[in-house]
Amino acid sequence: MDRTGIGEILLAVSLGGLLAATTVTDVNRRLIPNVYLGIGSLICLGIVLTTDAGSLGERALAALGAACILLVPAVINPDGMGMGDVKLAAVLGLYMGRAVVVALVAGFAAGGLVAVALLARHGPSARGRPIPFGPFLALGGVIGVLVGDAALGWYGDKFL
Repeated sequence: MDRTGIGEILLAVSLGGLLAATTVTDVNRRLIPNVYLGIGSLICLGIVLTTDAGSLGERALAALGAACILLVPAVINPDGMGMGDVKLAAVLGLYMGRAVVVALVAGFAAGGLVAVALLARHGPSARGRPIPFGPFLALGGVIGVLVGDAALGWYGDKFL
C-alpha cells in the first residue's frame, strides 16, 4: 500500500473519531466544541502533509465551499443552524476534499427526512422543536467517506 492509501485510511479513522465525539456532544449539549474541530483539523493537516500534500489545495477549497454553503442559513437563522455546524462542514471539506459534496447532500437529506417525519407526527408544533444538525452532517461524512468519490464519478459520467 502506498503513502496515499495509508493516508486515506488514517484520515477515515481520525474523521470517524471526530464525528463520533461531535455527534454525542451535539445531541447532549447542542454544541460542537471548537477544540474538537481544531484538534481534528490539525490531525488532518498532519496526515495530508505527510502522505498527500498535493491534495491540500483541493481540500482547502472544499473546506471553504462547504463552510460557505452552511454559513448562509446560519446567518439568516442563527437559531436554526449554529456556527458549529458551519465549522464542522469546513472540517469535513478538509478531510474529504470534493467528496464533501456528497456528505452535505446526504446530511441535508437525512435531516430533511427527520424533519418531515416530525412534522407528520406532531403537526405544525414540530416546527419549534430544535434538532441538532451535527449528527446529520456526521452521517453524511460517513457516507461521503464510503461512497463520495464513486458517487461523484458516477454523477459526472451520467450528467456531465
